[in-house]
Amino acid sequence: MVIEAVFEDLSLKHKVIAQVEEHIPEHCVFATNTSAIPIRDIAKGSKRPENVIGMHYFSPVPNMKLLEIIKHEGTADHVAAAAVEVGLKQGKLPVVVGDVPGFYVNRCLGPFMMETTALISHGVGIEQLDKEILKYGMPVGPITLVDEVGIDVANHVREFLGSADMGVRMQGGGTEVNVLAEMVEKGFLGKKSGKGFFIYPEGKGKGKKTVNPEVEARSKELITEDLKLGSEEIRNRLLSRFVNEAVLCLQDGVLENPADGDIGAVFGCGFLPYTGGPFRMLDAVGIDTYTDMMQGFADKYGEQFEPCQLMKDMARDNKKFYK
Repeated sequence: MVIEAVFEDLSLKHKVIAQVEEHIPEHCVFATNTSAIPIRDIAKGSKRPENVIGMHYFSPVPNMKLLEIIKHEGTADHVAAAAVEVGLKQGKLPVVVGDVPGFYVNRCLGPFMMETTALISHGVGIEQLDKEILKYGMPVGPITLVDEVGIDVANHVREFLGSADMGVRMQGGGTEVNVLAEMVEKGFLGKKSGKGFFIYPEGKGKGKKTVNPEVEARSKELITEDLKLGSEEIRNRLLSRFVNEAVLCLQDGVLENPADGDIGAVFGCGFLPYTGGPFRMLDAVGIDTYTDMMQGFADKYGEQFEPCQLMKDMARDNKKFYK
């Protein structure tokens, strides 16, 4: 097996595949590490597309246990099995997901991050967004998450998902302004560059990170209406966008089962570990209650909060994801 992890550029990945295939045997599995590019598109650059599979590692790789295994329509079953085996030997938790833009975790994070921008436009501050989610049990807030992933990487995923198949789910109040693209232009790439939403002190002894005043000033310019939102509404608006997308992934066959969705969410981005994941959380709080809450948000804020059909059906029939 060969695993490549070059930059998120389709033409570059095609060049790498062509060069590598000159030196590997016909049976060799070619795995590509990408956070969003469809594997079927990458496989078009291969002489043997049946041997091409996605292996999406999460950053920072040494610390993150999740590994998304992405089969495209033509991937051979033994290739997927080989990828899972390699992932297990690496100490990862492999989850097989569908070949759609963003795959599973990033597909759920897309609407979640768009809601972050929408909340900023409704008067929620940068530090407040992080604090509210941390208080609720997430190991990292949405703003810090983007800084740690990299503003350039997050912006690439945002633009890719925004032009993909997600429609209104990648929209919502205030999200027409791409702050991430503006930050990339200024060289604010997040923790790796020392500046992102936060400024990170250099050297040993380091101090605490502080809010980047330029970004904070820009975020205040984006406020369309300060709704004076309370903690519970901030948290529910953010997390419901993630949860709805997770259930939609199950509905559309991106996930094989709810357990994979829970493992992916908890180990891929730290989704409320104490709940066991979005599907177990819905079983605990009641999917009918959660669906009603989202419908209320849809009536109040727009159709980006519209619960997916599977949520509506399960709420109507009083069903659970786990028996």
